[in-house]
Amino acid sequence: MIRRLVLSLMFLALPVLPALAATPNVGEHAPDFTLATPDGAKVSLQSVEQTGKTVLVVLRGFPGYQCPYCTRQAQDFISHADDFKKAGAQVLMIYPGPPADLAGHAKDFLTKQQKLPDNVHLVIDPDYNFTNKYDLRWEGAHETAYPSTFILDKSGVVRFRKITKEHADRLSASDALTHLGDIKGGKA
Repeated sequence: MIRRLVLSLMFLALPVLPALAATPNVGEHAPDFTLATPDGAKVSLQSVEQTGKTVLVVLRGFPGYQCPYCTRQAQDFISHADDFKKAGAQVLMIYPGPPADLAGHAKDFLTKQQKLPDNVHLVIDPDYNFTNKYDLRWEGAHETAYPSTFILDKSGVVRFRKITKEHADRLSASDALTHLGDIKGGKA
């Protein structure tokens, strides 16, 4: 009787337990999330996915300074915005960092850019909600997240991913476009 009671209580407690963080693998659906732009507009992965394929670029954001590798990668993707549009893709860049003035740092990050192209979005992750959900948190002095890129089909399924533990090892826009070309419709 006691055993049944304990098992029943455990079963009831399951729905309230938090989901474990897990980086989505190729072939898995990328978990949805909602973050804000530096100006406060909400952007969800699901809303971006509805327009087609998605290139999800996880930057180091603001680990206490503007990362030159992140700046170079972001400018590379922004300069290829028309190519991504022709490929039917949106680019969603995640900018994590400590919450103190992260929006201001993200605006400074894009100082060379007057306005982002309509298919390129930058959102901030001030509480590391996304970074922790995708298990990409880089714990260490002056670190925020592992530089990563995920390419999702129209259904939100991961068709390519690159996660690196080195600052300079980033996926280029050209390589992302090549991987996007390998995706037909909702499937690879």
